Amino acid sequence: MSKKVLAVLSEYGYWGIELVGPLEKLEEAGYTVEFITPKGKKAEALPPSYDTTYVDPPLGVCVTTPLAAEKVIAFEASNRLETRMNLSEIIPERPFFSTPDFLRAFEKYYADLKIAQEKLTEEYAAILLVGGSGPIVDMVNNQRVHDLILGFYKKNMPVAGICYGVAPLVFARDFNERRPIIRGKHVTGHCIEYDYHDGTGFLHTDLNMGAPPYVLEYILSDAVGPEGQFHGNFGKETSVIVDYPFITARSLQCSFEFGEQFVNVLDQGLTRYGW
Repeated sequence: MSKKVLAVLSEYGYWGIELVGPLEKLEEAGYTVEFITPKGKKAEALPPSYDTTYVDPPLGVCVTTPLAAEKVIAFEASNRLETRMNLSEIIPERPFFSTPDFLRAFEKYYADLKIAQEKLTEEYAAILLVGGSGPIVDMVNNQRVHDLILGFYKKNMPVAGICYGVAPLVFARDFNERRPIIRGKHVTGHCIEYDYHDGTGFLHTDLNMGAPPYVLEYILSDAVGPEGQFHGNFGKETSVIVDYPFITARSLQCSFEFGEQFVNVLDQGLTRYGW
């Protein structure tokens, strides 16, 4: 099996420890982590994720520990994200129905997609969808991100998401079947008690909105359906759920446990955890 993992990062800001935590655990286990962004621009950590004075509004406490800040600052200084791939150059764009000679264009899209998915799943053992507010802008409703996820899902290979990196799993659906790939699964993510009411911010834009544009708990609960379950685990310090092939984690506090269970899925064949 490949010892490489592909991490998908937003160009509008990722939460530092939600990359660095699982990255540390994966590298300790001998995995190489490579990076990809939607359009090839460099991803950067959101400033609150390395600010030890930042008070998380719903939790009412400083959520960035000195250790986390130190690790994130060191990672950012390493310039590792200077080397990254451009998803828009690897996964083809699905054509609009208004495209001239649509059927031929649609057939070519599927043919090119199959080649791209095959190459990626041969090179990498799993994918990691990193959280933070940035994914709301360029990952959650991104067809290329969806197709990347589907490539691994169709081969029954691990798909891991943390915080708002879990949200793309709701919308990554076969274009013809349009059925949630997490239907019947157990997942976690930001429960409503931990969602912002105001101040959701992004890098490289003046957009600063109030609450996130969707309630993650609600869309996850709807997508898993009555056969599955959303686990918010409100009040518990961490929430990490493995229901193979999905590994999901609620938020930044889960970063290291998330990484540990990610490794256990890859190396020990773990298929169930946390429920």
